[in-house]
Amino acid sequence: MKKTAKLYRMHTNDHICPYGLRSKDLLERKGFEVEDLKLTSRDKTDEFKKKHNVKTTPQTFIDEKKVGGYDDLRDYFDMGPAGQTGTTYTPVLAIFAVAFLMGLATSFAYTASFSTIKVIELFVAYSMTILAIQKLRDLYAFSNSFITYDLLAMRHIRYAYIYPFAEAFAGIGMLASISGLIIGPVSLFIGTIGAVSVFKAVYIDKRELKCACVGGDSNVPLGFVSLTENLFMIGAGVWMLYLAF
Repeated sequence: MKKTAKLYRMHTNDHICPYGLRSKDLLERKGFEVEDLKLTSRDKTDEFKKKHNVKTTPQTFIDEKKVGGYDDLRDYFDMGPAGQTGTTYTPVLAIFAVAFLMGLATSFAYTASFSTIKVIELFVAYSMTILAIQKLRDLYAFSNSFITYDLLAMRHIRYAYIYPFAEAFAGIGMLASISGLIIGPVSLFIGTIGAVSVFKAVYIDKRELKCACVGGDSNVPLGFVSLTENLFMIGAGVWMLYLAF
């Protein structure tokens, strides 16, 4: 016998509720035939909420019993919370993984081979550039997080605003093969200060902080992966200076 469910969700010309769509998709994946009841105006939505004494939509009913909203529906199916919760390294790992693949692709496109040194160069350059973009999305939010652990930014807040531009400059400069005498010192400077700051905050002071490496609104914990970004920049700086001489 086909399992059925009623789903009331907001669907107007101005707003389509994403959780209503997610509820419908979840029910269908669980084998339910969904009676999709769209609330096509704000008045109809308010009337529904008043009638069923609920504060939000969507609302799912199974066997004429109210299950609730999307989170309640996930609980009904013994599923965990939706989306990322708590601290996670996923944003940084995703950037590193994509940057590495971009390095492989670029190396192959120009040389039809995979030079280990060139792939590493490109990987570091792409990583720095992408991470800089994440910070530049909201400089204020980034700086608010950054100044809580960076030793130089604590003393000179303006450095927190300069840092993402310097990181982007170093990464793009590597991609453009600009002289290591120009790129190297910048990368080495910001990388060294960053590495010392993270090491002190995490391993000496043992503070539990969020890293600003992917922007000020991230849940990435300050730790080894965060330190890796700075080690990349130190390595890039030393390598670029080596190539210049």
